[in-house]
Amino acid sequence: MTPRTQGLVFALMAVSIFAVQDGISKHLGQAYPPVFVAMIRYWFFAAFVLALATRNPGGIKQTAKSNRLVLQIIRGTLLVFQIVVSIYSFANVGLAQTHTIFAAAPLVVACLSVPLLGETVGWRRWAAIGVGFLGILLIIDPTHATFNSNILVPVACTLMFALYSVLTRMVSRTDTSHTSFFYTGIAGAVAITLIGPFYWTSITPDYWFWMLALCVTGMSGHYLLIRAFDVLDAVVVQPIFYLQTVLVCIIGTFIFGEVMSWNMIGGCVIVIGAGLFTILREAQLGKRRPPVQPPGSL
Repeated sequence: MTPRTQGLVFALMAVSIFAVQDGISKHLGQAYPPVFVAMIRYWFFAAFVLALATRNPGGIKQTAKSNRLVLQIIRGTLLVFQIVVSIYSFANVGLAQTHTIFAAAPLVVACLSVPLLGETVGWRRWAAIGVGFLGILLIIDPTHATFNSNILVPVACTLMFALYSVLTRMVSRTDTSHTSFFYTGIAGAVAITLIGPFYWTSITPDYWFWMLALCVTGMSGHYLLIRAFDVLDAVVVQPIFYLQTVLVCIIGTFIFGEVMSWNMIGGCVIVIGAGLFTILREAQLGKRRPPVQPPGSL
């Protein structure tokens, strides 16, 4: 097996595990407060991050050195609360609808990169962004009589993750990926621990299995993703994350009984197509994006 093939296998395994993790998150989010679920996840994730940092050159001390410490803390804190919103959305809006909207994250990143990063977006990508947002409107279907304002939750989730992605690209100009990954886990764990205990709930024995499964899938998924980025460029890995959208929709439909309407399917196809064009167009222009975590992947 060539290194490239091995990297693709790692990436496919990672997104498959993350899809399963999202399903587990929905199951737990229906029974326990999302803040509480996210806090337990982040405790395990922080331990995983610390273990990885000890293996880096210079250990934890060197890994924690940042030229943009405040920005690192902000992005780590932003992500953990985006995860909380994701869990809430999985439980109350649905896996399928949340992920079909979340597929627009690369489009929002392209928009935010103009004012925040000073990047230039040409007319082709602006056109793709416009088409993608039409796909989002098709998914949301605000003109339908049964329109539920709860659908705005995954929209907020998408905006939060896009901002996190832009901040990640910003700190990547001065900090290593090891440092950014370190603060993703540690800053997030500290932030959620400040409020999580107020939502503490006793976990019944049958749910401890699912909580453990949630933590194990998170750590194993991130390990495989790191291995994939060791041998593959980000532009190769990023489109594979759209497979997670497909897998999550399958899980939501066949396990949780969610309904995929035709407007959701059509809108999702449009959004994914626009997102893929945006990612590949950016790669052609030589603007490589650093790896960021997918929704609900921590």
